Amino acid sequence: MKHAISRCLLATCVAAAAAATTAHADTLRMAHFWPSGSEVNQEIFEAWAASLEEVTNGAVTVENYPSQTLGPSDQAYQGAVNGISDIAITMQGYTSGRFPLSEIVQLPGVSSSSSQGSCVLQSLYDEGLISDEYDDVKVLYMFATGPAYLHTRGDELQSPDDLRGLRIRRPSDVAGEMLERLGAQPMGMPAPDIYTSMQRGVMDGLSFPWQAMKTFGINELAEYHLEVPYYTGVAMAVMNLDSYERLAPEVQDAIDAHTGMEWAARAGEVYDRLDREGREEAVAQGGTIHSVEDPLNDPEWAEPLQEGTEGYLTRLEARGIDNAREVHARALELGEACRS
Repeated sequence: MKHAISRCLLATCVAAAAAATTAHADTLRMAHFWPSGSEVNQEIFEAWAASLEEVTNGAVTVENYPSQTLGPSDQAYQGAVNGISDIAITMQGYTSGRFPLSEIVQLPGVSSSSSQGSCVLQSLYDEGLISDEYDDVKVLYMFATGPAYLHTRGDELQSPDDLRGLRIRRPSDVAGEMLERLGAQPMGMPAPDIYTSMQRGVMDGLSFPWQAMKTFGINELAEYHLEVPYYTGVAMAVMNLDSYERLAPEVQDAIDAHTGMEWAARAGEVYDRLDREGREEAVAQGGTIHSVEDPLNDPEWAEPLQEGTEGYLTRLEARGIDNAREVHARALELGEACRS
Protein backbone atom coordinates (compact mmCIF):
# COMPACT_ATOMS: atom_id res chain seq x y z
CA MET A 1 0.00 0.00 0.00
CA LYS A 2 2.90 2.28 0.91
CA HIS A 3 4.53 1.62 -2.49
CA ALA A 4 1.25 2.31 -4.30
CA ILE A 5 0.91 5.65 -2.52
CA SER A 6 4.54 6.50 -3.32
CA ARG A 7 4.01 5.67 -6.99
CA CYS A 8 0.87 7.77 -7.01
CA LEU A 9 2.65 10.72 -5.42
CA LEU A 10 5.52 10.40 -7.89
CA ALA A 11 3.14 10.36 -10.83
CA THR A 12 1.33 13.38 -9.44
CA CYS A 13 4.60 15.27 -9.05
CA VAL A 14 5.70 14.46 -12.61
CA ALA A 15 2.34 15.53 -13.97
CA ALA A 16 2.46 18.73 -11.95
CA ALA A 17 5.97 19.48 -13.16
CA ALA A 18 4.93 18.89 -16.76
CA ALA A 19 1.91 21.11 -16.31
CA ALA A 20 4.07 23.84 -14.80
CA THR A 21 6.50 23.64 -17.71
CA THR A 22 3.64 23.86 -20.19
CA ALA A 23 2.08 26.75 -18.32
CA HIS A 24 5.30 28.73 -18.42
CA ALA A 25 6.06 27.96 -22.06
CA ASP A 26 5.19 30.78 -24.45
CA THR A 27 3.53 29.89 -27.73
CA LEU A 28 3.99 32.14 -30.74
CA ARG A 29 1.67 31.85 -33.74
CA MET A 30 3.55 32.29 -37.04
CA ALA A 31 1.42 33.02 -40.12
CA HIS A 32 2.35 33.14 -43.81
CA PHE A 33 1.05 32.22 -47.28
CA TRP A 34 3.68 29.75 -48.50
CA PRO A 35 2.52 26.09 -48.76
CA SER A 36 3.37 23.86 -45.79
CA GLY A 37 5.24 21.39 -47.99
CA SER A 38 7.37 24.02 -49.70
CA GLU A 39 11.11 24.25 -49.13
CA VAL A 40 10.66 27.94 -48.27
CA ASN A 41 8.42 26.99 -45.35
CA GLN A 42 10.51 24.06 -44.20
CA GLU A 43 14.04 25.37 -44.71
CA ILE A 44 13.52 28.99 -43.63
CA PHE A 45 10.44 29.46 -41.46
CA GLU A 46 10.30 26.10 -39.71
CA ALA A 47 14.08 26.10 -39.38
CA TRP A 48 13.90 29.51 -37.68
CA ALA A 49 11.19 28.24 -35.32
CA ALA A 50 13.10 25.05 -34.47
CA SER A 51 16.30 27.00 -33.80
CA LEU A 52 14.49 29.38 -31.46
CA GLU A 53 12.81 26.53 -29.59
CA GLU A 54 16.13 24.74 -29.21
CA VAL A 55 18.09 27.71 -27.93
CA THR A 56 15.37 28.54 -25.37
CA ASN A 57 15.17 24.89 -24.21
CA GLY A 58 11.47 24.83 -25.00
CA ALA A 59 10.62 28.01 -23.10
CA VAL A 60 9.01 29.19 -26.31
CA THR A 61 7.27 27.16 -29.01
CA VAL A 62 6.22 28.33 -32.45
CA GLU A 63 2.97 27.20 -34.03
CA ASN A 64 3.22 27.43 -37.81
CA TYR A 65 0.16 28.52 -39.82
CA PRO A 66 1.05 28.28 -43.55
CA SER A 67 -1.13 28.75 -46.64
CA GLN A 68 -3.07 31.76 -45.31
CA THR A 69 -4.73 29.72 -42.55
CA LEU A 70 -4.75 32.74 -40.19
CA GLY A 71 -5.99 35.15 -42.83
CA PRO A 72 -5.38 36.31 -46.40
CA SER A 73 -1.88 37.39 -47.43
CA ASP A 74 -2.86 41.02 -48.02
CA GLN A 75 -3.91 41.27 -44.36
CA ALA A 76 -0.95 39.42 -42.85
CA TYR A 77 1.05 42.46 -41.84
CA GLN A 78 -1.89 44.17 -40.15
CA GLY A 79 -2.71 40.84 -38.54
CA ALA A 80 0.67 40.92 -36.81
CA VAL A 81 0.16 44.55 -35.79
CA ASN A 82 -3.25 43.69 -34.28
CA GLY A 83 -2.13 40.45 -32.63
CA ILE A 84 -4.08 38.05 -34.84
CA SER A 85 -0.71 36.39 -35.27
CA ASP A 86 2.40 36.85 -33.16
CA ILE A 87 4.66 36.58 -36.21
CA ALA A 88 3.77 37.29 -39.83
CA ILE A 89 5.86 36.61 -42.90
CA THR A 90 4.64 38.29 -46.05
CA MET A 91 5.56 40.46 -49.02
CA GLN A 92 5.63 44.25 -48.68
CA GLY A 93 3.92 44.50 -52.05
CA TYR A 94 0.78 42.84 -50.68
CA THR A 95 0.08 45.95 -48.60
CA SER A 96 -0.18 48.59 -51.30
CA GLY A 97 1.61 51.87 -50.57
CA ARG A 98 2.54 51.05 -46.98
CA PHE A 99 6.26 50.37 -47.58
CA PRO A 100 7.20 52.77 -50.40
CA LEU A 101 10.90 53.04 -49.56
CA SER A 102 11.32 49.30 -48.97
CA GLU A 103 9.82 48.62 -52.39
CA ILE A 104 12.62 50.59 -54.04
CA VAL A 105 14.63 47.35 -53.77
CA GLN A 106 12.18 45.92 -56.34
CA LEU A 107 13.31 48.33 -59.06
CA PRO A 108 15.39 47.14 -62.04
CA GLY A 109 19.15 47.11 -61.59
CA VAL A 110 19.20 46.89 -57.78
CA SER A 111 19.51 43.11 -57.47
CA SER A 112 20.08 40.05 -59.64
CA SER A 113 19.75 37.30 -57.01
CA SER A 114 17.93 36.57 -53.79
CA SER A 115 21.12 36.66 -51.73
CA GLN A 116 22.04 40.05 -53.16
CA GLY A 117 18.54 41.52 -52.75
CA SER A 118 18.17 40.15 -49.22
CA CYS A 119 21.48 41.76 -48.26
CA VAL A 120 20.41 45.09 -49.78
CA LEU A 121 17.00 45.11 -48.07
CA GLN A 122 18.30 44.07 -44.65
CA SER A 123 21.15 46.60 -44.92
CA LEU A 124 18.76 49.44 -45.73
CA TYR A 125 16.79 48.52 -42.61
CA ASP A 126 19.89 48.16 -40.43
CA GLU A 127 21.16 51.56 -41.62
CA GLY A 128 17.84 53.19 -40.64
CA LEU A 129 16.87 54.27 -44.15
CA ILE A 130 13.60 52.29 -44.21
CA SER A 131 13.16 51.39 -40.52
CA ASP A 132 10.47 54.04 -39.89
CA GLU A 133 8.11 52.04 -42.11
CA TYR A 134 8.06 49.29 -39.47
CA ASP A 135 7.52 51.27 -36.25
CA ASP A 136 4.40 49.26 -35.35
CA VAL A 137 6.15 45.85 -35.31
CA LYS A 138 9.42 44.22 -34.33
CA VAL A 139 11.30 43.27 -37.48
CA LEU A 140 12.88 39.82 -37.29
CA TYR A 141 14.53 39.63 -40.71
CA MET A 142 13.97 40.66 -44.31
CA PHE A 143 14.68 38.93 -47.57
CA ALA A 144 14.15 39.23 -51.30
CA THR A 145 13.25 36.82 -54.04
CA GLY A 146 15.37 36.36 -57.10
CA PRO A 147 14.44 38.31 -60.25
CA ALA A 148 10.82 37.94 -61.27
CA TYR A 149 10.44 36.97 -64.92
CA LEU A 150 7.45 36.80 -67.24
CA HIS A 151 5.63 33.52 -67.82
CA THR A 152 2.68 32.97 -70.15
CA ARG A 153 0.32 30.30 -71.37
CA GLY A 154 -0.46 30.42 -75.07
CA ASP A 155 1.36 33.68 -75.86
CA GLU A 156 5.08 33.64 -76.60
CA LEU A 157 7.01 36.66 -75.32
CA GLN A 158 10.21 38.07 -76.75
CA SER A 159 9.78 41.84 -76.96
CA PRO A 160 7.82 44.51 -75.04
CA ASP A 161 5.26 44.64 -77.87
CA ASP A 162 4.33 41.01 -77.16
CA LEU A 163 2.94 42.07 -73.77
CA ARG A 164 0.39 44.51 -75.14
CA GLY A 165 -3.11 43.69 -73.98
CA LEU A 166 -2.11 40.58 -72.02
CA ARG A 167 -3.60 40.08 -68.55
CA ILE A 168 -0.54 39.62 -66.34
CA ARG A 169 -0.62 39.04 -62.61
CA ARG A 170 1.34 41.75 -60.81
CA PRO A 171 2.74 41.12 -57.32
CA SER A 172 2.96 44.79 -56.27
CA ASP A 173 2.34 48.38 -57.33
CA VAL A 174 5.93 48.72 -58.50
CA ALA A 175 5.66 45.69 -60.78
CA GLY A 176 2.22 46.82 -61.88
CA GLU A 177 3.54 50.20 -62.97
CA MET A 178 6.27 48.51 -64.99
CA LEU A 179 3.76 46.19 -66.65
CA GLU A 180 1.48 49.08 -67.56
CA ARG A 181 4.38 50.89 -69.23
CA LEU A 182 5.03 47.71 -71.20
CA GLY A 183 1.42 47.67 -72.43
CA ALA A 184 0.10 44.80 -70.30
CA GLN A 185 -3.03 44.77 -68.15
CA PRO A 186 -1.82 44.16 -64.56
CA MET A 187 -3.99 42.03 -62.27
CA GLY A 188 -3.66 41.86 -58.49
CA MET A 189 -3.88 38.38 -56.99
CA PRO A 190 -2.38 36.48 -54.00
CA ALA A 191 0.17 33.86 -54.98
CA PRO A 192 -1.92 30.85 -53.79
CA ASP A 193 -4.73 31.84 -56.20
CA ILE A 194 -2.58 32.01 -59.34
CA TYR A 195 -2.72 28.36 -60.38
CA THR A 196 -6.51 28.17 -60.57
CA SER A 197 -6.83 31.56 -62.27
CA MET A 198 -4.28 30.69 -64.92
CA GLN A 199 -5.76 27.24 -65.44
CA ARG A 200 -9.21 28.77 -66.02
CA GLY A 201 -7.90 31.42 -68.39
CA VAL A 202 -8.70 34.32 -66.06
CA MET A 203 -5.23 35.67 -66.83
CA ASP A 204 -2.70 35.13 -69.62
CA GLY A 205 0.46 35.08 -67.54
CA LEU A 206 2.27 36.29 -64.51
CA SER A 207 5.41 37.83 -63.10
CA PHE A 208 7.20 35.36 -60.82
CA PRO A 209 10.73 34.27 -59.87
CA TRP A 210 11.70 30.72 -60.81
CA GLN A 211 11.48 29.66 -57.18
CA ALA A 212 7.80 30.60 -57.00
CA MET A 213 7.07 28.87 -60.30
CA LYS A 214 8.25 25.66 -58.65
CA THR A 215 6.76 26.30 -55.21
CA PHE A 216 3.25 27.03 -56.49
CA GLY A 217 3.30 24.48 -59.34
CA ILE A 218 2.92 27.05 -62.14
CA ASN A 219 5.60 25.55 -64.39
CA GLU A 220 3.18 22.85 -65.46
CA LEU A 221 0.81 25.51 -66.85
CA ALA A 222 3.20 28.07 -68.34
CA GLU A 223 4.51 27.29 -71.83
CA TYR A 224 6.66 30.37 -72.43
CA HIS A 225 9.14 32.17 -70.21
CA LEU A 226 10.90 35.48 -70.77
CA GLU A 227 13.88 36.13 -68.51
CA VAL A 228 13.84 39.92 -68.32
CA PRO A 229 14.78 40.92 -64.74
CA TYR A 230 12.55 43.95 -64.39
CA TYR A 231 11.42 43.34 -60.81
CA THR A 232 12.46 41.67 -57.53
CA GLY A 233 10.06 40.68 -54.74
CA VAL A 234 10.75 41.83 -51.18
CA ALA A 235 9.53 40.13 -48.02
CA MET A 236 9.65 40.46 -44.25
CA ALA A 237 9.27 38.47 -41.05
CA VAL A 238 7.81 40.69 -38.33
CA MET A 239 6.51 40.25 -34.79
CA ASN A 240 3.73 41.84 -32.77
CA LEU A 241 5.23 44.30 -30.27
CA ASP A 242 3.07 43.20 -27.32
CA SER A 243 3.87 39.54 -28.02
CA TYR A 244 7.56 40.37 -27.80
CA GLU A 245 7.28 42.54 -24.70
CA ARG A 246 5.40 39.90 -22.68
CA LEU A 247 8.24 37.40 -23.06
CA ALA A 248 10.86 36.82 -20.38
CA PRO A 249 14.08 38.82 -20.90
CA GLU A 250 16.09 35.70 -21.73
CA VAL A 251 13.56 34.70 -24.40
CA GLN A 252 13.67 38.22 -25.86
CA ASP A 253 17.46 37.89 -26.00
CA ALA A 254 17.10 34.60 -27.88
CA ILE A 255 14.75 36.21 -30.39
CA ASP A 256 17.11 39.15 -30.80
CA ALA A 257 19.85 36.65 -31.65
CA HIS A 258 17.55 35.20 -34.34
CA THR A 259 17.10 38.43 -36.29
CA GLY A 260 18.92 40.40 -38.94
CA MET A 261 21.46 39.58 -41.59
CA GLU A 262 22.13 35.95 -40.58
CA TRP A 263 18.56 34.90 -41.39
CA ALA A 264 18.33 37.24 -44.38
CA ALA A 265 21.38 35.46 -45.79
CA ARG A 266 19.96 32.04 -45.01
CA ALA A 267 16.73 32.89 -46.82
CA GLY A 268 18.73 34.18 -49.78
CA GLU A 269 20.67 30.94 -50.07
CA VAL A 270 17.48 28.86 -50.06
CA TYR A 271 15.81 31.07 -52.66
CA ASP A 272 18.85 31.06 -54.96
CA ARG A 273 18.92 27.27 -54.95
CA LEU A 274 15.18 27.07 -55.59
CA ASP A 275 15.51 29.55 -58.48
CA ARG A 276 17.97 27.19 -60.13
CA GLU A 277 15.69 24.22 -59.50
CA GLY A 278 12.63 26.08 -60.78
CA ARG A 279 14.33 26.91 -64.05
CA GLU A 280 15.55 23.35 -64.46
CA GLU A 281 12.00 22.12 -63.90
CA ALA A 282 10.64 24.43 -66.62
CA VAL A 283 13.27 23.17 -69.06
CA ALA A 284 12.49 19.54 -68.20
CA GLN A 285 8.79 20.18 -68.84
CA GLY A 286 9.51 21.51 -72.32
CA GLY A 287 9.01 25.22 -71.65
CA THR A 288 10.35 27.73 -74.17
CA ILE A 289 12.74 30.21 -72.52
CA HIS A 290 13.99 33.48 -73.99
CA SER A 291 16.50 35.64 -72.10
CA VAL A 292 17.30 39.36 -72.11
CA GLU A 293 20.80 39.49 -70.65
CA ASP A 294 21.13 43.22 -69.92
CA PRO A 295 17.68 44.82 -70.12
CA LEU A 296 18.76 48.26 -68.85
CA ASN A 297 21.04 48.55 -71.90
CA ASP A 298 18.82 46.67 -74.32
CA PRO A 299 17.41 48.81 -77.19
CA GLU A 300 13.89 47.45 -76.70
CA TRP A 301 13.69 47.12 -72.93
CA ALA A 302 15.85 49.94 -71.52
CA GLU A 303 13.45 52.84 -72.08
CA PRO A 304 10.30 51.39 -70.47
CA LEU A 305 12.28 50.04 -67.50
CA GLN A 306 14.08 53.34 -66.92
CA GLU A 307 10.81 55.22 -67.28
CA GLY A 308 9.23 52.88 -64.76
CA THR A 309 11.98 53.57 -62.21
CA GLU A 310 11.76 57.32 -62.73
CA GLY A 311 7.98 57.20 -62.55
CA TYR A 312 8.03 55.37 -59.23
CA LEU A 313 10.57 57.73 -57.63
CA THR A 314 8.66 60.76 -58.89
CA ARG A 315 5.45 59.36 -57.46
CA LEU A 316 7.09 58.96 -54.04
CA GLU A 317 8.34 62.54 -54.14
CA ALA A 318 4.81 63.70 -54.97
CA ARG A 319 3.70 61.94 -51.77
CA GLY A 320 6.21 64.01 -49.82
CA ILE A 321 8.81 61.24 -49.47
CA ASP A 322 11.81 63.48 -50.04
CA ASN A 323 14.52 60.84 -49.51
CA ALA A 324 13.31 58.44 -52.19
CA ARG A 325 16.25 59.13 -54.51
CA GLU A 326 18.70 58.93 -51.62
CA VAL A 327 17.39 55.48 -50.73
CA HIS A 328 17.48 54.40 -54.37
CA ALA A 329 21.08 55.58 -54.73
CA ARG A 330 22.07 53.74 -51.57
CA ALA A 331 20.26 50.60 -52.73
CA LEU A 332 22.32 50.66 -55.94
CA GLU A 333 25.51 51.08 -53.91
CA LEU A 334 24.57 48.21 -51.62
CA GLY A 335 23.74 46.13 -54.67
CA GLU A 336 27.38 46.33 -55.66
CA ALA A 337 28.60 45.71 -52.09
CA CYS A 338 26.24 42.73 -51.67
CA ARG A 339 27.03 41.14 -55.01
CA SER A 340 28.13 37.55 -54.43
